[in-house]
This record gives sequence, C-alpha cells and structure tokens, in this order.
Amino acid sequence: MSAPRISYEFFPPQSIEATFRLFETVNALAPTHPDFVSVTYGAGGTTRKLTHDAVGTIHKHYGLNVAAHLTCVDATREETLAIADSYADAGVSEIVALRGDPPKGQGSFSAHPEGFANSVELVEALAKTGKFRIRVGAYPDPHPEAPDSQADVDWLKRKIDAGASSAITQFFFEADTFFRFRDRCEKAGIDAEVIPGILPIEHWKGTKRFAERCGTPVPEWLDEKFEGAIADGAEARLGRDLAIDLASKLMDGGVESLHFYTLNKPALTSQVVGALGVSAAPVKPAATSTTQVA
Repeated sequence: MSAPRISYEFFPPQSIEATFRLFETVNALAPTHPDFVSVTYGAGGTTRKLTHDAVGTIHKHYGLNVAAHLTCVDATREETLAIADSYADAGVSEIVALRGDPPKGQGSFSAHPEGFANSVELVEALAKTGKFRIRVGAYPDPHPEAPDSQADVDWLKRKIDAGASSAITQFFFEADTFFRFRDRCEKAGIDAEVIPGILPIEHWKGTKRFAERCGTPVPEWLDEKFEGAIADGAEARLGRDLAIDLASKLMDGGVESLHFYTLNKPALTSQVVGALGVSAAPVKPAATSTTQVA
C-alpha cells in the first residue's frame, strides 16, 4: 500500500510562547511535504489578524500550500471578500470556507446584517472570484445544530454544488463512522473528495471535552482503553497506536488523503505519518522576508 497524501491543521498563536510552538510544529512537519496545510480562525473570528499573519509567514518562509480558513462571523460581505483578496495578493490560492462558530458567550450563530448568512453563500461568492480552490467542512457525526445525519450530507451537497472542490471532516474515532458517511455522500451524488480528519490523542480528558463540544460521540470501549492507559502512564502511546490503526483502516478502505489536527504539537503526528510510510526530506525556506498578509 502506498503512503497517503497528507495535510495538517495549525492554529494561530496568541502569545510569544505560542508563536515559537507553532513554528516548531511547522518546522517538524514541513519535511513531510504535505499536500496543503490549513490555519484556523478562533471562535467568533477572534484570531482573524493572527490567522492572516500566520498564513502569510508559513506560505512565504516554507513554500507550503496554505489553505486559509475564512468564516462568515462578525464581518460584512465586503470585509470578508477583502480578506480573501489579501490572501490572493500574497499568493495563497486555497481557502477553507466555513460558517464559523459564534463568539464566546453567544449561544448560536447570528449572521452580520451585511454579511454572509451561511457557508453556502460564502462558497458561492468565493467561487465567482475564480481565484481559489475552495475546501469546506463535513460532519461524519451529526453537527450539533443538525436535526439528523442526512441533513449534514444535504448541506455538504449544497456547498459542493456552490463551488467547493473538496471537504475535510470533523475528527471521529472509528473508521466505520467515516465509511457510513462516505456511503451517504455517494448516494447523494457528491463526487468531490471527502478527506477524513484525524486527531492524534495526546491528552484524553481534553479530547473528550473537545468531542462533547463538537457533538462527536465517544465510544465506551475507547474511554475504557484510555482510563487504563492513563493509569499505566501510557496515554500518549495509546493515542499514537490508535491514530495509526484508524488511518490504516481508512487506507484499507480506499482513502488516499488524510488530514491531521495537530493542535500545534508535532511529535505524535510525526510518529503517526512516519508509521504510515510518509517520508521526510529537508525543506529549504522559500524566502527570508518577514512580510505578512495584511
């Protein structure tokens, strides 16, 4: 079996220490030559400027194909498209178009009066510019706001029809979760690539809290395994082994691309992709300029 195409998600730093951690992560993973890397927005668009700066720096200094996250939160249509234009001017040609999470303390998403109402509208507007390859989110487990699992498939179909070329899934814990979702997508006529998202688990309790917020069910067997591993001091080792096993099952099922949520911690992800046969080669920085996306 050949090695998969891989991609990584990073999040923008909010302190000097976090900045060092981000670029340590990029330095560690860039030699694996990912298909692309993505950089997130914080909830409510709180890291918008930081995201722009991180996107510009990673693109310029490492020559990586950066897919910048762009959301509908707390911005007019004009402001959102101006951000997209700034990415294009900096040579960034991919965007992950998302509705986005509401600001902290706000119970549900509320569109800006002059902004995009949802991700479909954002994808349509970006597609009209002709400047970007557009990726979108997908949910193998029902989104917390979705009435049922089919609603997520229907919504993904709308985003693909609006101009998106591929989707990246929320993380999940069992390969069959993805395969069932893929089957529903195929039945709905979705022929774009749906890339499974994998979260290598380093700290189980934090991952459980994250899963609960995302609406991702936690299998009982997995909880029991981690409780035992924590007691034995083997939490990270179990997380590595489970991520390798999940990725291997997905590949056995015909998956060719895998997206890793790194949490800006490269060690576990490096071990996983190495075990999957992804080779590493030195990367020469693309530039030394400190120019960033405005």
